[in-house]
Amino acid sequence: MKGFLRLVKPGEHNLRAWQIGALVVLLAAWQLVSRNPQLAFFLGDPVQVAARIWSWFMPFGFGPSSLFPDGVPGNADIYLHLYTTLIETMLAFAIGTGMGLACGLWLALAPTASAIMDPYIKAANSMPRVILAPIFAMWFGLGIWSKVALAVTLVFFIVFFNVFQGVKEVSPVVLANARMLGANQRQLLRTVYLPSATSWVFSSLHTSVGLAFVGAVVGEYLGSARGVGYLILQAEGTFDVNTVFAGIVVLTIFALVLDGIVGRVEHRLMKWQPSAGETEKL
Repeated sequence: MKGFLRLVKPGEHNLRAWQIGALVVLLAAWQLVSRNPQLAFFLGDPVQVAARIWSWFMPFGFGPSSLFPDGVPGNADIYLHLYTTLIETMLAFAIGTGMGLACGLWLALAPTASAIMDPYIKAANSMPRVILAPIFAMWFGLGIWSKVALAVTLVFFIVFFNVFQGVKEVSPVVLANARMLGANQRQLLRTVYLPSATSWVFSSLHTSVGLAFVGAVVGEYLGSARGVGYLILQAEGTFDVNTVFAGIVVLTIFALVLDGIVGRVEHRLMKWQPSAGETEKL
């Protein structure tokens, strides 16, 4: 009995099974609730949501059947919409990360400039960035760059504050030892400041991926002719909740994929950092 309890108890050996089980239970509960037509109007039907996603990515549509009572049509246009949203997201992620890294390093290493810019940075960070969307639309038009600009404002501050804090928390003892060994400012930046900020940067990038998607989709909501956000907006206008949830699921899957890529890069670049298990042993 103890062996059975040890086997089914959540742990590293069966964590994936528990995660899949939780998803199955959630989907089963959703399907059960969707049997009520009134609730299904607001919460959708997981089978119909899956059908919508399938019809988006498959080149051939389906005729009427018990599984697809509405005869869900194939819609290869999803690739164009998804491509637009992903391009906006990746551009915003790259530009926002680069700007946040550069500005964070600069102000962390320039106390005078940091003191001058401090109130303006705090004011810009406290501003609701969504209100900038109409301004970006006027500046950059309704193409992808207005969405990229909005998403950059979300990504930038997350990366900036993490880099700024990471550089500020460099050990004074390490800096003193490096200077005693003759390290100049460029060598300090490469061997002390950047490694110290790297862990802070990657901790912010996992959040930045989601925010880049948020900025792109919100921008598509406010004015666009393509993109997954545009598809969701059109579905909301016709009260098609299944398509709304299908768009949410697609965006979530691709956000998880990008987050996984960031995790792989982090694992490769942060091999020098001890894992949680090694830290406990120490």
